[in-house]
Amino acid sequence: MAEDQRAVIDFLAAPSTHGGTPVSRIDTHASIVFLAGARAYKLKRAVRFDYLDFSTLERRRTYCQAEVRLNRLTAPTLYRGAVPVTRGDDGAYELGGKATPVDWVVEMNRFSDDALFDRMAAAGTLDLQLMPALAVAIARFHLSAAHRPDHGGRAGLSWVIEGNAAGFAEFGKGWLDPSAAYRVTDDASRLVEKQATLLEERRASGYVRQCHGDLHLRNIVLLEGRPTLFDAVEFNDEISCIDVLYDLAFLLMDLWRRRLPHHANAVWKRYLAETADFDGIRLMPLFLSCRAAVRAKTSATAAGLQNDAQRRAELQRTAREYLEMAEQLLHPRSPLLMAIGGFSGSGKSTLALSLAPSIGGAPGALVLRSDEIRKRLAGVPALQRLGPEEYAPAMSERVYASLAKRAAQIRDGGHSVIIDAVFSRPEHRRAIEAVAAAASVPFIGLWLEAPESLLIARTAQRSNDPSDADASVVQQQWRGGTGEIGWDRLDAALPATTVLSAAMDRVGARPEEDRLATDQATRLK
Repeated sequence: MAEDQRAVIDFLAAPSTHGGTPVSRIDTHASIVFLAGARAYKLKRAVRFDYLDFSTLERRRTYCQAEVRLNRLTAPTLYRGAVPVTRGDDGAYELGGKATPVDWVVEMNRFSDDALFDRMAAAGTLDLQLMPALAVAIARFHLSAAHRPDHGGRAGLSWVIEGNAAGFAEFGKGWLDPSAAYRVTDDASRLVEKQATLLEERRASGYVRQCHGDLHLRNIVLLEGRPTLFDAVEFNDEISCIDVLYDLAFLLMDLWRRRLPHHANAVWKRYLAETADFDGIRLMPLFLSCRAAVRAKTSATAAGLQNDAQRRAELQRTAREYLEMAEQLLHPRSPLLMAIGGFSGSGKSTLALSLAPSIGGAPGALVLRSDEIRKRLAGVPALQRLGPEEYAPAMSERVYASLAKRAAQIRDGGHSVIIDAVFSRPEHRRAIEAVAAAASVPFIGLWLEAPESLLIARTAQRSNDPSDADASVVQQQWRGGTGEIGWDRLDAALPATTVLSAAMDRVGARPEEDRLATDQATRLK
């Protein structure tokens, strides 16, 4: 502590300051939030740490203003402004007064704690359907964020790893497994050196930006039905001026740890669809591991500062879990390439999305859907219906060529991929098999089959789906035939859970735990 803020704290905690409204208080190591009626006031503590310095009045003013400026980019209706706490000649304090400022607060509109994504995740009510909208919000934020090539890259990530190692040594001494801490630190450092060229290329080419810096579920809230990012880091550019995929990795790691793999996979898939940042995929094991290691360090630090024995033990257990996760994420499962074919209505998309979290490393395989690729090539929104000219043979060839090219790019990034397309023509099946063979990556082909009448009935029931297929399309596919199919055949007339189980048996996948039923994945098809 650099200054005595007790008088300011007492003033902000008093109901009389807020027109008699009762006040509740939330304390963290860096700030105190006072909740009063429809407002929240965040006071920065007069503290100095190695990564944060709020020790002077001028610094607190500067960082309050910076917090408002940065967070209005993603939550403009939430942040009202930086407000001075003043003290007059008579010694009386006033919020937003004209006298001499003695401190500063960030004024915000208050929201229900139940709207926080971490609360919803803990309650099992975080809707899977919110994940694409969340991914779009993050992607748009990243795409418009200021470029910061003066940070990030190889040096930026090494700084993170070295800070984690120091935290393990200082606060985990005597109870955090030193060999595990060493392995995580050493393996991560080796991977940084291995990927140094890519890290530097991304820094130089604009992928290091003024990001959020603390993008986990507790800093996302549902406002007016939209996922909204808030509480971005304003106090340390080393934390917030980072590779955009390292920013995203915090959220993906958080969802994965909370055993919400379908949520993590849905965010991952949609984010890449929005940004096309496929070249950075190979960095995700490193980014995800570093995020888990940061959590291990901060949990260990909090445990070391905790006086309550029970709470200290809980934080130590959490630190151990994060450290174990950090090590696992550095060594993901081997990638594979899977193709799921079948006529329209056979359930390809449902199966692909259900399988994805269990295939390869976190956050699961990327799903490439031909219907979405076709709309993207045509330059129209995913739900806009296309004319017959967009389904001509020449356009279909472009779609399959694009699928093969993107699958190869993901494969080269060491990540698993699932391609969801009709694949009725033998040459298209051979082409996607060749993508796997070219890199000696295991290939699995699944063919879903069902009676024509059932396929027609299913396509008639679709809504809000990128596919334009109807009865006439199914009939045309049926008449066209398939030639000899060498892929594993699955009876798609069976219930979706049965088909999923049969597919997992073929793949040898281990289903990831999820707090939502598997059939919720069908709502994203």
